[in-house]
Amino acid sequence: MTPGKPAPLVGIIGFGRFGPVLARMLTPVHQVLVYDNADVSRLASDAGVRAVSWQEVTTAETIFVAVPIRHFKEAVARLKTAVRPGATVIDVCSVKVYPATVMREHFAPEITTIATHPLFGPDSSREGFSGLKLMMAPVSPRSETFTYWERYFKGLELEILVMTPEEHDRLAAISQGITHFLGRVLEQFGITPTAIDTEGFVDLQAVVEQTCHDTLELFQDLQNFNPYTMGMVDDLLAAVEQVKQKIQRRD
Repeated sequence: MTPGKPAPLVGIIGFGRFGPVLARMLTPVHQVLVYDNADVSRLASDAGVRAVSWQEVTTAETIFVAVPIRHFKEAVARLKTAVRPGATVIDVCSVKVYPATVMREHFAPEITTIATHPLFGPDSSREGFSGLKLMMAPVSPRSETFTYWERYFKGLELEILVMTPEEHDRLAAISQGITHFLGRVLEQFGITPTAIDTEGFVDLQAVVEQTCHDTLELFQDLQNFNPYTMGMVDDLLAAVEQVKQKIQRRD
């Protein structure tokens, strides 16, 4: 930022559990405005940003859309007619094909659109962002704006992974998707500590704690909005049956 020049204005639409994390990423260099349907004025103040009206947040040069995946299309449809000409819109959804498609369908060519997935949350980024990963994909043609944000995030010592939304979702189905699915299955099963826990069993309990700390809404959206996840679930259930067959007694 040039000395004496106002900091770039950035807006965040949706200020839920990830909102304060995003604010920490942006405030070192940017003025940050946040908007949410709920009253988040205290949460915003604690994060060092300002809660504003819809009309004011849409004046920002760059807008991060951080609403739940199931509400993303609704938010973008509303933003379509409100965003300033030449602005940049960036999503932070945990799936990528769906939001990239929605942005491509709704925004005019002069709006720069970028798909991102921060591969961390409030817990894993508590001590900072160094070494954590963030996926990026240009939705509109790659531009200087994409390069700016790529460099900015690298300046936070994040590891940047540039890939297509399709590549992301294929990988996410067999990494994030399967982790969250197994965590919920183990919770439903009723996994609890015992007096003879092995290290491996403790690790399983940690998976449940990590995944079930997120909302059920997020879990459902991870499964329903990734086009490759249900195939993963089918393959997983088939593998369970195959392993079960291997332990059937033959006597």
